[in-house]
Amino acid sequence: MSKKKSAPEAKGKARRVIPRTYILATGVVLVICIAVLAGLVLTKQGPWAPPLAASTTGTPANTASAFESAGALYSKSVDLANAGNYQDALADADAALAYNVSSLIPLIQSNRAGILVELGRYNDAITAADVAINAPGNKPNLTAIAYYNKANALEALGQTGEADANYANASALNPALRHP
Repeated sequence: MSKKKSAPEAKGKARRVIPRTYILATGVVLVICIAVLAGLVLTKQGPWAPPLAASTTGTPANTASAFESAGALYSKSVDLANAGNYQDALADADAALAYNVSSLIPLIQSNRAGILVELGRYNDAITAADVAINAPGNKPNLTAIAYYNKANALEALGQTGEADANYANASALNPALRHP
């Protein structure tokens, strides 16, 4: 009969055991290091900031930050308009436009057109809608909304023929937008 060997003898080495307190201490140190690194990254990015000063070329110094800030203001503007707070919605839309982020201008102007209609500023609404309509790029839904807002402004001004044409343009791009 053969004698059974113990596990360490079977492998030829003794097993080394790391104390549980060392493992826990190492985990705590790692968590603290990750938290410090995350804090440093967030500190460098900073919190949401007011509009950046324009450079001499007329564009914001940090375009990624400008895009995020303008987008946040645009979203706030939409929420305010949906709540019926049109004055503050317009103020936030105008603040978003101040960032001069070319990719967001048609979107912001299309939204502004609807806000301006609600405020009874019909000629300003038409101007804002025209900016969105005439912006380059394939943006059928945005253009449809701009046509619809322009049609609402034209109708309020009594220009029903031109309003009907703009309602038709809106409906052609987005069938859900029909003449009321």
